Amino acid sequence: MREICFDTETTGLNPETGDRLVEIGAIELINHLPTGKFFHEYINPERDVPEEVVKVHGLTNEFLADKPKFFEIAQKWVDFVGDDGIFVAHNAQFDMNFINYELKKAGFETYDWDRVVDTLAIARNEFPGARNNLDALCKRFNIDNSARTYHGALLDAQLLAEVYLQLLGGDEPVIKFENIKSDKKNKIKTENIMVKERHFSLLAEELAENEMFLQKKLKNALWLEDETKND
Repeated sequence: MREICFDTETTGLNPETGDRLVEIGAIELINHLPTGKFFHEYINPERDVPEEVVKVHGLTNEFLADKPKFFEIAQKWVDFVGDDGIFVAHNAQFDMNFINYELKKAGFETYDWDRVVDTLAIARNEFPGARNNLDALCKRFNIDNSARTYHGALLDAQLLAEVYLQLLGGDEPVIKFENIKSDKKNKIKTENIMVKERHFSLLAEELAENEMFLQKKLKNALWLEDETKND
């Protein structure tokens, strides 16, 4: 199975209100493992990058001024992805919305949502109530992310590939996509994602967050009643 583990950096949160891509980073996976092939481009967004966003990814207007516009690298991206590439992204709706917006604007076909795997959905299924951003998952799986001083698309794609492997079961990944349903609102696969069973020790702050989650979301839980009776 061929997958494209990727990440984007942008000028903001919503392409429909004028935000644009400024960076794409992607690596090719075969059977969930990197092959060494990658895609990386900085992109001139043809608009200003807000200062608060520069603080996140470090890509300034001056740096991006001489970079290619998206339509100039669109064919290169399409060729890298190919017809068989399955997209793997963390909070995939965000990245796919930008990719599809830019492709449509450049006159290319957009990608179907049935080609998308959202690792955030997998992580939330595995660790409900815990922090599941990329940094938190790197910490959980003892993945070195010390080079991540800024958000960078290629580095984040590489880290995500390592996180993805761990979410699927480590050195012997197993994933089953049978009967996966698409969320009608977000159109991202979020149900019936099967992974190899693994066990991890919760961090102290995660235990506290999980307790708050249970108290808030689950009223009159039977096991809480049992604990009260046993006190």
